[in-house]
Amino acid sequence: MPSLTAAELLDVWERGQGQPPAQKALWLLAAAGPGVAPADFLRLPIGQRDAALLTLREWLFGPVLECVAACPQCGEQLELNFSTTDVRCESPPEQELNVALAEQTLRLRLPNSADLLAIAACADSHTAQQMLMARCVINGDDGIFDDTVRQAMAARLAEADPQADVQLALTCPACGQTWTTTFDIVTFLWSEITAWAGRLFREVHLLASAYGWREADILALNPSRRQRYLALAQSV
Repeated sequence: MPSLTAAELLDVWERGQGQPPAQKALWLLAAAGPGVAPADFLRLPIGQRDAALLTLREWLFGPVLECVAACPQCGEQLELNFSTTDVRCESPPEQELNVALAEQTLRLRLPNSADLLAIAACADSHTAQQMLMARCVINGDDGIFDDTVRQAMAARLAEADPQADVQLALTCPACGQTWTTTFDIVTFLWSEITAWAGRLFREVHLLASAYGWREADILALNPSRRQRYLALAQSV
C-alpha cells in the first residue's frame, strides 16, 4: 500500500466531510491502495481494516500517537503518548466462530465495513447492535435476540478480532482512578488529517500570496521544501 500525496489526501478529506466513519476509512484505504477494488476493503473484517489504517497512519504521520483523555472521576487531563506497535494485535482474527447457547449454537462471521455502513443510520445503539448481530449470523436465525444473547455474541466477536476493539488501560495520576477507554484508529486518524488539512490550507494561502503559485504547484512540493519557502515568505 503506497502512501498518499498531499493533493490525494486533501481530496479524500474533502469527500469525507459529513460521511460515516466507515466510509471515511474506506476512502482512505482505497486512495492509498490504487489497483485494489473498493469491495475488497468493504468486506475486510474490521480488525484487518484497522490494521491497514495503522500502517497508513505510520506512513502519513509516523508511529508515535499522542492524544488526551479525561479522568472520569476528577476530570484530570491525561496526555497519552504511545506507539502504533502498542495498539497493533499481531494474531490474525478468526474468520468464523461459534456461540454456544442453551438451545442452539450460532455460527457467526466477523463484522466488516459493509455492516457498519448498514447500521450507520440506526436511531439508537440497541437497534444498531440488533441489526449488526443479525447480519453476522451465518446459520439462518430470525435475527431477533434478547439482551443475554446479544451480549454473548458481542463478547465472542470482540474476542475473535481484538484489533477491532482496542482498549487502553489508564490510571489517573491525580486521584488514582483506573479505567479503560476505546482507541478508534478511524476517529483518531481522521482528526489528525483534519488538523493537517487546516495547516495545509494556511500554507497554501501564504505561499500563493507570496509567490503567486497555483495550489497544485504548492501541493506538489515535498513537505520539507514547502516549509523552507514558508520560512522565507514569513521572514520578509
